[in-house]
Amino acid sequence: MSIKLLPDLGDLAEGLGITGIVGIVLVPIFLPVIGGVGRPIAKAVVKSGIALYERNKETIEELKENWEDIIAEAKAEVGEERMRSAEPMDS
Repeated sequence: MSIKLLPDLGDLAEGLGITGIVGIVLVPIFLPVIGGVGRPIAKAVVKSGIALYERNKETIEELKENWEDIIAEAKAEVGEERMRSAEPMDS
């Protein structure tokens, strides 16, 4: 029994076709170009996100406080319901 670690080149060429083989050959050429263009785009997206956060910081803080209040109220109500269910019932 033999174990194939690398695919047969003939099978690989048939499976990929000409466009696949050309693509594999050109990847090392286009990767730096794509990276060079992608980095400034990614940086612009991050900068926009930071600016959006800074402009809306107060609104975000208010939403956070409201959400925390809602959670605290819900926990208090759950605690009250548990206390009521734990009280002995008078017959």
